Amino acid sequence: MAQVLEFRLPDLGEGLTEALIVRWLVEVGEVVAVDQPVVEVETAKAMVDVPCPYGGVVTARFGEEGTELPVGSPLVTVAVGTPAHPDPAGDAARGSGNVLVGYGTSEAPARRRRVRREQAAPAAPVALKETVAHAPAPAPVDGPVPVISPLVRRLARENGLDLRKLTGSGPDGLILRADVEHALRAGATRPESSAPAATPVPAAHPAPACEGDTRVPLKGIRGAVADKLSRSRREIPDATCWVDADATELMHARAHMNGGGSPKISLLALLARICTAALARYPELNSTVDLEAREIVRLDRVHLGFAAQTERGLVVPVVRDAHTRNAEALSAEIARLTESARTGTLPPAELTGGTFTLNNYGVFGVDGSTPIINHPEAAMLGVGRIVPKPWVHNGDLAVRQVVQLSLTFDHRVCDGGTAGGFLRFVADCVEQPAVLLRTL
Repeated sequence: MAQVLEFRLPDLGEGLTEALIVRWLVEVGEVVAVDQPVVEVETAKAMVDVPCPYGGVVTARFGEEGTELPVGSPLVTVAVGTPAHPDPAGDAARGSGNVLVGYGTSEAPARRRRVRREQAAPAAPVALKETVAHAPAPAPVDGPVPVISPLVRRLARENGLDLRKLTGSGPDGLILRADVEHALRAGATRPESSAPAATPVPAAHPAPACEGDTRVPLKGIRGAVADKLSRSRREIPDATCWVDADATELMHARAHMNGGGSPKISLLALLARICTAALARYPELNSTVDLEAREIVRLDRVHLGFAAQTERGLVVPVVRDAHTRNAEALSAEIARLTESARTGTLPPAELTGGTFTLNNYGVFGVDGSTPIINHPEAAMLGVGRIVPKPWVHNGDLAVRQVVQLSLTFDHRVCDGGTAGGFLRFVADCVEQPAVLLRTL
């Protein structure tokens, strides 16, 4: 007799609480093997194929293409113990445990910062809006509120909504963003407090101002970028300083290094090597701010993020332990991460955990920028295009390869003297690459 097992959307990485269904890879009635990908989803970090840990016949799919599902929601149900999979008590019924590389269906190891609540028993598929609309409002209870997402907490806090008065529609009563938005639209009563009046929430789909207007949903990667940049602007008192530098010698050095038969070294890799040397001298900029503890946390490892533009938007792959790599190793790792980012195959683990970001916006043909810091980091180095310009060199006017460098930094972690020293060291290394020899 067949046993029907339910496979839920797994935890796709730290901080990711939902995913957008891009494309179903199986149909109802189709036989699937253990660990066969059944759906392609887009998270806030990357495109991911989700394999099912059970083998058998697909009996149901949950969610249409283009809809978002929270982590823990049912994805598919599979009947195991069919003629193709006759052993329901065997491996097919237990599951392989290999939902994603680094994220399994078996018991997960202890994780930092996020604590997953125990999953509730499998439930029948219910439309999210119906669950929210008909759930009775319970009385306030003591104890922790079942909320994972800090965005949900912020949305409720800014609108004066008491989360204890909501019933979550997520697994095990988890309160989702849709629950909060529905409560706000329904005119939920705010708690008695001295908090300012809640900002009116606009209708979900107001009429467009013009007939030809187009609305683009803020979800997936675009939504994650919007949320993160907005948070950075709210929380970080940033400042920017910049300087023009003569990059002629750096370009000569790169041409000389790439002249032999050794692997080619990219310009971004040389700039990354300069960044790690500068951070060794100015570690204040490789830090983060713990608001709750009111502490600056200086990090002992440099995980260097770099901005990469893809068809799905801007992503920031992270080079782990960049301070331990030379220019050749940095070039190889940056090339690997860039290719994976463009094909949408980067796992979430390689898009999180950065401590400093290098942003080469010169590839877009612009000279300068005031970039927004990649929260919760403390600084970002921006690099403009390298172009021939008049420059005074050795007392004479000459045409040199000039680049503008900008540093946006969190003014809480350091003052302008430290930021200026960091930027000046970077500019000196660009102008005279031999300066790096003194840091090796």
